[in-house]
Amino acid sequence: MNHTDVLIAGSGPTGLTLACHLALRGFAVRVVERRTEPHRESRGKGLRAGSLAIFQELGMAEPLIAVGTAGVVLRKYFDGEHINDTPTPADAGLLIGQWQIEGALRDRLASLGVHVEYGAELVGITQDEEGVRAELADGSVIAARYLAGCDGGRSTTRKLLGIPFEGNGEAEPAMVIGDVRAPGLGRDVWHQWFTSEGGGMLLCPIPGTDSFQLQASPEHDERGEPVAPSLESFQRIFDRCARVPGIRLEDPTWISSWRVNVRMATRIRQGRVLLAGDAAHVHPIAGGLGMNTGIEDAAALGRALSAALAGPDADVALDAYEAERLSVAAGVLADTAERYERVVEAVRTPGRGTEVGLD
Repeated sequence: MNHTDVLIAGSGPTGLTLACHLALRGFAVRVVERRTEPHRESRGKGLRAGSLAIFQELGMAEPLIAVGTAGVVLRKYFDGEHINDTPTPADAGLLIGQWQIEGALRDRLASLGVHVEYGAELVGITQDEEGVRAELADGSVIAARYLAGCDGGRSTTRKLLGIPFEGNGEAEPAMVIGDVRAPGLGRDVWHQWFTSEGGGMLLCPIPGTDSFQLQASPEHDERGEPVAPSLESFQRIFDRCARVPGIRLEDPTWISSWRVNVRMATRIRQGRVLLAGDAAHVHPIAGGLGMNTGIEDAAALGRALSAALAGPDADVALDAYEAERLSVAAGVLADTAERYERVVEAVRTPGRGTEVGLD
């Protein structure tokens, strides 16, 4: 059986930040990931100042600052007409794709001698006073002093522990999303098209690439049912909202949809197993707080686990982590729900856009 100090399930920004924190302090850490390889999806695309400060402490902020963009300009259109340009607030942080953030974290982790173990799916958890036994789908078992579930909103870790994920969510998608190229469209601003009929499309240039992150209101068919996202659907929405002839969207490297979910775990510690990031809480995207809250969870959990591994008062440190981050999560859920409602209302007025969610 393989032994380690901390086993981390999930190799997103939360899990990788935690792994770097622990490895930098000399603890043995392993990271298992159900995916068979890294993704290249823009997803959460903004780093707040708090996250950048954490990355500075980990010694890997500079590559991100070199690639990312600060001070993005939001270009607002209404019914196809350019209305105004609005700079993002000075403290809005850094625009950069999530896959780029994860790449920098993996590089830093590799420099500390740790590599993500892909194709490793967690299927069972048992624990006692001495540690945790994690069973993987291939039948292997990893023994660890602690297990951190950083495996996303559909967390296997949380489900195996039977921890309730309370809150509410919408059955239908609020947005279709993806990464596409749009040759001929300017890349110096974040384009935001809205219409008097309702709905809209946003195309945000991802720094260091030739792609845009697309966010749009979903299409509906003749029965009023949402149309599954596709490149063809993206193009129809673009033509209806942007009304810019000659621009053809192409090369989709990510196509998905997003639903409003406001949920949090009733507890984020169960013995020697702890949750962080989306495994512990999910909420609206307004304000760009999701990934950043997970990174802050990871830093807090890293401090707690370091104290637990090094000292006699493990329960005190881990209980304090749970109390602190559950309180933070509850506040973020309420805050982002309110920000999302502000954005939904604001975009009905010409010249207003997602900046109201950053205030």
